[in-house]
Amino acid sequence: MTAKIMVTQRSVMIFRMMLSGIFLVAGFNHLMNVEGTVAKLDQASFKGMAYFIGNPEYLIIISGIVMLVAGISLFAGFKTRWVALILALVLIPITITVQIGQLNSLGPLFKNIAILGGLLFFILNDFKTTKQ
Repeated sequence: MTAKIMVTQRSVMIFRMMLSGIFLVAGFNHLMNVEGTVAKLDQASFKGMAYFIGNPEYLIIISGIVMLVAGISLFAGFKTRWVALILALVLIPITITVQIGQLNSLGPLFKNIAILGGLLFFILNDFKTTKQ
């Protein structure tokens, strides 16, 4: 489908900046509270997936750095499509590992699904400005 929907550039900028906030906070939290994040991971149904990939402390630190740097880039509008893709690639395994299989965390699961929808908006749309 190639239909075009007109939106204001300001609304896209506000959406992008507001979406970046979750990654700035999560990235900062991963870096400042590695032990607490590992403890949360240890409560997850699919924690084995994270342990299979590697040392959970290292994974949390790496994902924290990626979320913080990419979150800043998303906030600033720098390489938006690429950082949205990177953030989606970080968000998906976190969501599968920590959120799926937790009956008491359906809210956070659907929050992550909504965040992924926001990232897909920036992955699928081209926001290069053209002078007319």
